[in-house]
Amino acid sequence: MFTSAFILLPIVLAAFAALSFRRIPEGQVHSLYRLGKPARLLGAGPHFVLPLIDRVVHKIQLGGQTLKFTDHVEADTAVRDVQGTVYWQVLEPERADCVIDQADELIRERLRDALRTDAANDADFRAMNARLKLAANAFLRERGMLVTRVDLSIA
Repeated sequence: MFTSAFILLPIVLAAFAALSFRRIPEGQVHSLYRLGKPARLLGAGPHFVLPLIDRVVHKIQLGGQTLKFTDHVEADTAVRDVQGTVYWQVLEPERADCVIDQADELIRERLRDALRTDAANDADFRAMNARLKLAANAFLRERGMLVTRVDLSIA
């Protein structure tokens, strides 16, 4: 029994050491929660975590991300089809961590609101896209995210 403990102990220690090591790729930030509460953000590189206590909740991409946008927008009395692509990125992972799971829906809602108010009747798509980008960024900036480009067209 005593010898089996000597054999089992190094195996358990090796498994614990392997689970404790996290390598975060370049261009990503992982949010680490300790016992269910936010502890810290892990930047690119190697990190030591406690396997049974710490948990990576969000893997935040810092590079640009795309969102395909298709919707039917009611403006005045007409219903129009809007489709295109929205490009966005995370600038401040500390702020974005709590809303990163809902980022796509937050962007969609902001664009829908902006399209309903003034942009749906605009024939100049470049000006419309610039106004949509400003409207989305006014809300998203507080949450550490930024819409970098909007390419929408109205059918």
